[in-house]
Amino acid sequence: MAAFTLLGTAGNAEAQEIQLTGPLAGAPPAKHLRLYREGRFEIAPTISFTLLDEYRRTIFVGGRLQYNIKDWIGIGVWGAFGAGSIATDLTDQINEKAPRGSPLTATNVTPGNFADQTAKLKWIGAPQITLTPFRGKLAIFQKIFVDTDAYIHGGVAFVGVDERKECGGAGQLGCTDPNSFSLESRTALAPTFGLGLSFYINRFLSLGAEYRAFPFSWNRGGFDSRGAGNNSKFPDDKVNSEDRTFKFNQMITIAIGFHLPASPKINQ
Repeated sequence: MAAFTLLGTAGNAEAQEIQLTGPLAGAPPAKHLRLYREGRFEIAPTISFTLLDEYRRTIFVGGRLQYNIKDWIGIGVWGAFGAGSIATDLTDQINEKAPRGSPLTATNVTPGNFADQTAKLKWIGAPQITLTPFRGKLAIFQKIFVDTDAYIHGGVAFVGVDERKECGGAGQLGCTDPNSFSLESRTALAPTFGLGLSFYINRFLSLGAEYRAFPFSWNRGGFDSRGAGNNSKFPDDKVNSEDRTFKFNQMITIAIGFHLPASPKINQ
């Protein structure tokens, strides 16, 4: 009862606005700030490396073209082609040790090198939006200070994929035929998103590191793994779109950015 009595008799809370005086009165949060992005085009050659691959690692060479409407938002496109595709150790082990003859025939049909049937990423093109919510300086040994910003990006990726061609269906080669282990091309659609850092070496040149994800379903090993049984989770002696499985594809990208005009705007 005493507590309720005190609450009931409490007066109204009031606050007093503090008027800033002196040389900082009316000053903006930052003066003479270099706007490295606003109103500038960025042309950035890139090299990318895929991560956590089961059967093949891909090295992409490409570039990014971007226009920054404001210092915190930009629109652009990134694209790259697979300059190198390297078989993983798992692929080599399967090729050397795993029995891959056909149990459906009287003879042991050898399909050849396993790497020939594993899928490949051929090219990627991605229109995207970039948001840059953080910026500051990075100190190296407390001696060298580099203007840095952190950004996130998102868009839609068009991905060129070479997968094992369909077999076992009507009018198609049987999946035990050695000629059925070749690849054919298709284009997959996937969301793409990630984050990155830009380090501004000088007023028109930057060095960037970026993480990108582009998840979609594809048949990476060229296996007949689905299509029959409960929930279609068992082999059906066919290779087709039902054998594609979801993969959270990822890559790391290194970029060298050239910014035009050569001199950034300066906030007064």
